[in-house]
Amino acid sequence: MNADEFKGVLLTFFAFCVSAVLLTVIQVPFEADFLAWVALVPFILICSPDAKPWRLVWISYLVSLIYWLGNLYWIAIVTVPAYILFCMYLGLYWPLLALCVRYCRKKVPVPLFLVVPMLFVGAEAWQGILITGFNWRLLAHSQYANLSLIQIADIFGATGVSFIIAMVNGLSAGLVIEACERKVFRTANILKTVFVFLILLGTMLYGKWRIGQAEEFTRPGPVVGSVQSNVPSNIKELAEAGDEILADVIKRSEACIEAGAKLVVWPETIVLTTLNKDYLELCPEDSRPVVFDKIISEHTKERAYVLLGAHSATMDIKDNEYVVADRFNSAFLYGPDGEQDPKRYDKIHLVPFGEYIPFRESIPFIADLVVKLSPYDYDYHLTHGRDYTIFEMVDGQADYGFGVLICYEDTDPVVTRKIVVGADGAKRADWLVNISNDGWYVRFINGEVLPSVELGQRTAISVFRAVENRISIIRSVNAGISCLIDSVGRIKDGFLAGDLPVGAMERQGVGGWFVDRIAVDKRVTFFSRCRRWLDFSCATVWSVVIILALRQIFKDSK
Repeated sequence: MNADEFKGVLLTFFAFCVSAVLLTVIQVPFEADFLAWVALVPFILICSPDAKPWRLVWISYLVSLIYWLGNLYWIAIVTVPAYILFCMYLGLYWPLLALCVRYCRKKVPVPLFLVVPMLFVGAEAWQGILITGFNWRLLAHSQYANLSLIQIADIFGATGVSFIIAMVNGLSAGLVIEACERKVFRTANILKTVFVFLILLGTMLYGKWRIGQAEEFTRPGPVVGSVQSNVPSNIKELAEAGDEILADVIKRSEACIEAGAKLVVWPETIVLTTLNKDYLELCPEDSRPVVFDKIISEHTKERAYVLLGAHSATMDIKDNEYVVADRFNSAFLYGPDGEQDPKRYDKIHLVPFGEYIPFRESIPFIADLVVKLSPYDYDYHLTHGRDYTIFEMVDGQADYGFGVLICYEDTDPVVTRKIVVGADGAKRADWLVNISNDGWYVRFINGEVLPSVELGQRTAISVFRAVENRISIIRSVNAGISCLIDSVGRIKDGFLAGDLPVGAMERQGVGGWFVDRIAVDKRVTFFSRCRRWLDFSCATVWSVVIILALRQIFKDSK
């Protein structure tokens, strides 16, 4: 490698590193969200038409791998092998993007302010589709607190916000290129700038209008309570901890009810047993499932509704004995009559390798290897739910319906939309409940729970589900963050009563409870009815450009 080549390698490495750093600090917890508008510029500039393609590939992959390893460190708290493999997979997006940007700058006579959003949003779209989807660290998520900007998510989804951010990045990169060629004041550049400015202005005005009309379309709903346990999952998963955990949760739930809550929400799988009625009927009276069911029934009787997370199971008979056929990650509703609602919600979007084992039947040795590398010492395979359940409750003269998102389902716009809106396009849910166990992503050192960035980033992502569907979300999360998010995406600080920190984003690594009144928004959004059309459009464009870029590289190499 001669001096010029070495200089080129260093410059390429530096440019990708600058973008990686900027893309890191724009997200929670750093929240330098203003840098999102230029974060992609170094990436775009270094992918010049004259850049050597394979240099772009290996350097961008290296930097991308470091980027993901650094930002997803919290997965390593659960499992190191899966953490490394997953980051290696995610690292592939940058090389493909680099080749696509280079190809478009070289062969496609379309301005960068149009090309860049199609490519980068296309990559985000595929990231949210492949391997059941990982909608994490999107450009849009950096703007979760910019309420005026993110309201367009009710038309385009979070993708629309990412698109505008990428558009500004493309415009900025194009102007830098033109400035280097002393062409920046050309009429075409002025027109491009004005066009992007008008798009951004229109977006902000639309956002202010939608926020302003919220009061007209919302009405007060019931008083709801949220319990936040604070148990690291290495302790929570111990069966012998079940009695103590349940007693602690009930104590906080009592406080919620005494403060006026008509519905109290407990975290995901916080009740360490199986609770579905047909399973309970097969259990002895003194067994844990039956005892826990009675404790919860007594707690709710003539008092309030309680929505909680536990497992459910279907049974089969094998060799004249009952065996578990399918296990589910479920949400149960107990009513003021002390009875368990006949309906339950079984989690639909399961995390591969974390909640279910791919190839379990077809390639058993891979499944066995996955179990050995997992944090569990048993076959933890769960079955996907099928029904988008709506639970019903009564408060005085008012009837309400609400849906449940379990764990990472709040990162899935498809599942959320199907719960909120029925096949006829009518709104079925008055609000959503998100129950989760983020105790997986904390460390327990010297008796203190130390949270990771995952907790705040999940909360920021939930904001977009609220805006996309104009629906309030109450979160109950083991280890945090439990909070109330309204239908314009405000993460509400404070509450009517409670002992959690007042600032919602400060509710990390602590236990407690809060009670507040949830609002019901009757608006049905374009996004809810028309799905992720922008995502799929950009994903299609990116796929085509990848093929064209790779074909061009192989053609040039001959």
